[in-house]
Amino acid sequence: MKILIDADACPKTVLEICRILGRNYEKEVWTVASFNHNIISDHHVVVGCDAQEADLKVMNLTQPGDVIISQDWGLAALVLGKGAKCLSPSGREYSAAKMDFLLEEREMKAKFRRGGGRTKGPKKRTSEDDRNFTTSLEKILNGL
Repeated sequence: MKILIDADACPKTVLEICRILGRNYEKEVWTVASFNHNIISDHHVVVGCDAQEADLKVMNLTQPGDVIISQDWGLAALVLGKGAKCLSPSGREYSAAKMDFLLEEREMKAKFRRGGGRTKGPKKRTSEDDRNFTTSLEKILNGL
């Protein structure tokens, strides 16, 4: 098992939590990001700036049993299909049972925006998000 992070849009606190827990649980922590990002990691993979390039690399590096950190619902669906676990940076564990709903919601919002509509962005990150993420990742690392 390794922790594999889609690091293009990952909060720095989540990267640090993953590094700490990876060390504590003796798990490799891998990061994947475009060359526009300055990521410090023992196992960092740099990709180009093309759309979805980091996601494709994460997908290709994923093996059954890995833990993937991403806020991309499409990537989450793909890695769940490969037998990996997937967490959002807020600590929500993605599940195959809810994936159809999330992907449908994503498509409806994208269609609304293409038609000129505006949607809200993500809420500001809080320390509670960091606590939730830490708890969720520890549960997975403990096999719970």
